[in-house]
Amino acid sequence: MIRNIYIIIIFFVSFEIIGQDINSKNIEIIRDDFGVPHIYAKTDKELAYGLAWAHSEDDFKTIQEAYLAGNSLLSKHIGLKGAPVDFLSQLIQSEEVIDSLYNTIDNNFLKVVEGYAEGVNRYAKLNPNEVLVKKLFPLTPKKMLKYSFLQLFISSEGDRAVRAIFENDFESLSFQRRNELGSNLFSFSTKRTKNGETYMAVNTHQPLDGPTSWYEVHLESEEGTSIIGATFAGAPCILTGSNRNLAWTHTVNRPDKTDIFQLEMVNNSKRKYYFDDKILKLKKYRGKAFIKILGIPIRVSKKYYSSVYGPTLKNKTGYFSVRTGSLFKVRALEQWWKMNKAKNFEEFYNILEMNELPGYNIGYADKDDNIFYISNGLIPIRDEKYKWTEVLPGNTSETLWTEYYKTSDLPQVINPASGYIYNANHSPFKSSSIDENPNPDDFESNMGFEKFDNNRSTRIFELIESHEAIDYEIFKKIKYDNKFPTPFNYNFMNVNKIFEMKPDDYPEISDLLRKIQEWDKATDVNSLGAGTYAMFYYTLADKYFYKSYYDRNFSKSLIEDCLKEVKRRMLKHFKTTDVRLGDFQKLVRGNKEIPIFGMPDVITAMNGTKYKDGKIQITHGESYIQLVKFSAKGTEIESAISYGSSDHKDSQHYSDQMEMYSKFKTKKMSFDKDYILSKASKIYNPE
Repeated sequence: MIRNIYIIIIFFVSFEIIGQDINSKNIEIIRDDFGVPHIYAKTDKELAYGLAWAHSEDDFKTIQEAYLAGNSLLSKHIGLKGAPVDFLSQLIQSEEVIDSLYNTIDNNFLKVVEGYAEGVNRYAKLNPNEVLVKKLFPLTPKKMLKYSFLQLFISSEGDRAVRAIFENDFESLSFQRRNELGSNLFSFSTKRTKNGETYMAVNTHQPLDGPTSWYEVHLESEEGTSIIGATFAGAPCILTGSNRNLAWTHTVNRPDKTDIFQLEMVNNSKRKYYFDDKILKLKKYRGKAFIKILGIPIRVSKKYYSSVYGPTLKNKTGYFSVRTGSLFKVRALEQWWKMNKAKNFEEFYNILEMNELPGYNIGYADKDDNIFYISNGLIPIRDEKYKWTEVLPGNTSETLWTEYYKTSDLPQVINPASGYIYNANHSPFKSSSIDENPNPDDFESNMGFEKFDNNRSTRIFELIESHEAIDYEIFKKIKYDNKFPTPFNYNFMNVNKIFEMKPDDYPEISDLLRKIQEWDKATDVNSLGAGTYAMFYYTLADKYFYKSYYDRNFSKSLIEDCLKEVKRRMLKHFKTTDVRLGDFQKLVRGNKEIPIFGMPDVITAMNGTKYKDGKIQITHGESYIQLVKFSAKGTEIESAISYGSSDHKDSQHYSDQMEMYSKFKTKKMSFDKDYILSKASKIYNPE
C-alpha cells in the first residue's frame, strides 16, 4: 500500500499549555512487553493526545520530518535533498485549497486532530533539544493539513506527472512500472472456512523505516473508539487494522487518477493562453527552498504557475498543467477516522461514499461474516473522445473534468459465493473466483483500471483455489507463503527464458543456471537457488533494467551477460558460487543483522538496497502484519512488525520483534484490558 515519501495530517493547539478540555490524568498509556502502546482515554480528543504523546516518545524525529516536508521546510533541515519536496508542496498550492475547504471538515474530527496536535506541541515544549526546526512550531491546523495534502497528491502519482514535465518525458508515463513493493490483502467468509470463522489478512508492504513506515497502537475511548492497528507518523487515527466489529486494509492501486494538459499559449504574450473562446492569463508564483553551504541555509527560488486546470510548469516545449482529484479534497483523514469507528458493513460502506480517499484498494471482513473488496479512488468522469493516457489539449473545457465516479460505480465484490476476496496490487477484475469478478466491460476504458496479474496475485489465487475449505492454519500458510509461481508472472518483465537455457551451452555460468533451474522457487534463507536468483534479479535491475526501459522481454544473451556479472560478484564478495539467500540478504537494525526470507513480488515480499560486502539490506516489504479471526470468542488478533515499537537505538524495543518476524511468528494482541495489564511493562499518564 501506499509509497515511500511521507503521508498524513494533524492540526493545532497551544504550544504552551494543555488545552482546558484535556486532562492528562484521563489518559492512560500501557506499554506491553513489546513496547506497543495501549492507550485509554475518556474522550477521543484526549485519546488523540495520548497517541501523539506515545508516538512522539518513540519517534518524534520522523513526525517532524513529515511536517517539515508539508510546510516547505525540509530543505531548511537537510539542505538540497529536501528542496524538490519543498517546491512540490508549494506548487500544489496547499494553503489556498486548505483555506477554501477548511470549513467542510467535521467538527468532531477537528477536536480529535486538535488533541493530537496538543500532544505533539506539548512534547516539543518539554523536549526542546529534540526539535529539528523551530519555525515549524507551534503546529497549526493548516500547517498539518499541508502535509496531508502533499502526501495524497504523491499517492495519486501527481509527483510522477510533475517529474515528467520537468524532464520533458511523457512517453514513460504510459509504461507499466516495476510492481515489486506492493501489499497483499485477502479475506475468507464461512462459505470457505471451517468452524464458522471469518478471516482477514492485513499484509502491507511499506518502507521499514521513515515517514511511511508503520507504528502499531491500540486505542480505546469512552466515546466509542476501540481499535488495534497501525498508523503513520503524525496521523491522529489508525490507517489499517481491526476494531471489535470489523477489519480493513489497503493495497496501492493505479487507475488513471492524474492528467497532464499542454496549454495553447498566445504568441508574443506574457503567460496568456487560449481556453475555449477566451484568453486567460497564468497566475505566477515563486517557490522557495534552502540549500546548505558550510552548514548555513541559503534560500533559492523557482517560478511556477497556475491555470484553470491546476498547478502549471514550463519546460523547453511549453507550459503544462497537472490535474488530479486529491488537489480538491482535504478530508481523507476524517474518512479514515470514521472508518476506525464503524460498527458494521452498512456503516462502513456509507463512510466510503464520502469519496475523500484518492485511491487504494480496500479489503474488508467483519464479525457478521461479510467480506468485501473495492478498487477505490477519485476517478474523474472524462470525455470519451480524448485519449487520457496521453498529454491532453489544455485549451478546451471538454478536457476540464470536474466530477468523479461514485463509490458504487467502482469495481467491487461483496460477499461472493466463493467465500473469498483478494488483491495484490493487480487487476480489480481478478479479485475473487473467476465467475464472480467484476466485468471490465462494465467500466469506461478511460478509468484506466489495471488488467494485469503479478507473481503475488497468481500465487495467492492458486493457493486459495487448491483448498476447498480453509482453516486458520491454512490461512496462515497462505499468508506466509514465500514461493514464486511457475512460470514467473512479473507484470513488468519476462525472464522465463532463463529456464530454456541449456547449462552445457553456457559453460562459464552453467553452475548458476543449474541452481536456478533446479530451484523450487521458495525464497528461504538457506536456499542456494534463491540466493543465486536474488543476485541475478538485483544485478539485472542495476545494470540492465533501466537501459531496457521499453523492452522487458529479456533475451538469453542479456541473461547470460547478467549471470556472468553475478558470478563475478559472488567470487569477489563471497569467494564461492554457493551463496544462500540469507548470505546475500539481511534484515538490519542498528548493530543487529540477521538473514531474512523473501524477494520482490513473492507474497512475503522483500526488497533491498546495497549494503556492504556485496550484500543487500532490506528496506521495503513485509512491514506490518495483522491476522484477524472473527470467531465465537470475538475479534482475535495476532500481529508482527519488522523491527520494534521504538526508533531510539538505546530502547529495548528498537529491534525486539526482528527474530520473531524473521521466523514467521506473531504476538497476540487483545482488546481485553486484564490481558493487556498482565503483559504490561509500564503504565503511566502523558508527562
